[in-house]
Amino acid sequence: MDRMFLDRNERLQFPESERDAISAVSVVIPAFNEVDAVESQVGDIRTALEAAGITHEIIVVDDCSSDGTGAAVLRSGARLIQHAENKGYGAALKTGILAARNEIIVIIDADGTYPAQEIPCLLERLKTADMVVGARVGESVKINWSRRPAKWFLRQLAQWIADRPIPDLNSGMRVFRRDCVMQYFPLLSNRFSFTTTVTLAYLSDDYKLDYCPIDYYPRIGKSKIIAWHFLDFLILIIRMSMMFNPLRIFTPLALFFGGLGVLKTIYDILSLFARSSTRGLELLVQPVLSTSAVLLLFVGLQFLMIGMVADGVIRRIAQASRPKFPSFSSTSYEIGPEAGSIQDFTGEVIPEEGKAKHG
Repeated sequence: MDRMFLDRNERLQFPESERDAISAVSVVIPAFNEVDAVESQVGDIRTALEAAGITHEIIVVDDCSSDGTGAAVLRSGARLIQHAENKGYGAALKTGILAARNEIIVIIDADGTYPAQEIPCLLERLKTADMVVGARVGESVKINWSRRPAKWFLRQLAQWIADRPIPDLNSGMRVFRRDCVMQYFPLLSNRFSFTTTVTLAYLSDDYKLDYCPIDYYPRIGKSKIIAWHFLDFLILIIRMSMMFNPLRIFTPLALFFGGLGVLKTIYDILSLFARSSTRGLELLVQPVLSTSAVLLLFVGLQFLMIGMVADGVIRRIAQASRPKFPSFSSTSYEIGPEAGSIQDFTGEVIPEEGKAKHG
């Protein structure tokens, strides 16, 4: 008997057998001027999936390349979709996901940096997760040292906002279910920040992410990422925090300015005793607090109030627009000799096979 799932966010029900079955996958590869690498990458992916006995299709989205990438894709035997103009990495992924014939989606870059042979491992782990990310923490990781400080800072900021460990924030190799990611399409960037956005969106809505350690090889061809993309990623992470967890931004600001205000207030009081010979109740009519102390205290209070209002608004919106796709991470069930159901802590009834008990 299949276990049926219903989580606390009122997502849809579906049998466990459907969740565990990975009968066919669609591999989406965004490509822009990757003529030197895309053909061999497609071949490596096909070899890995055929060796694992996984039915698949390979879709390459050519984002208006000018170096013959499209011709190389046709030689490889993959499905080719071409943009009439350059729209960006995220837009290419969206196009490929929409064109996919299968529910299970694999995304991977065309530049040869990600190990195609690890795709079956990621697919196996998807049976117990909502998204599996190829985390670039393996034994052989060739990331340019000039980029590592910026990546580290962005990852730390994202972990603070999501309140979860994130071994790899923007890995371009991951697997997920098509319908689940499509509910976030209006939020996902058409540029390089697609993977960063989808990671934070999944974590904010309590979807389960699994991280599979992988190697990362030197890229073939020239990188499309440039220095000022760091600012784009930084702004994106802050914007995502404002959409999902604004208190993570406003509370530190409130504490910072409020703390400065308190310190300035203490300094003003001590300075008053040092410069004035007046004692007793007459101190109450003396000018004690400076304008800067009052201003800092009010700024801290304003940041706190704005954060609380924003958090309340977002929670109200979330009640009306909860994620509808099922999540493995927020499901409770127990197997037992008697059929029954369990009561979720929010009041929803969760059908399951065993004796009623909330785990």
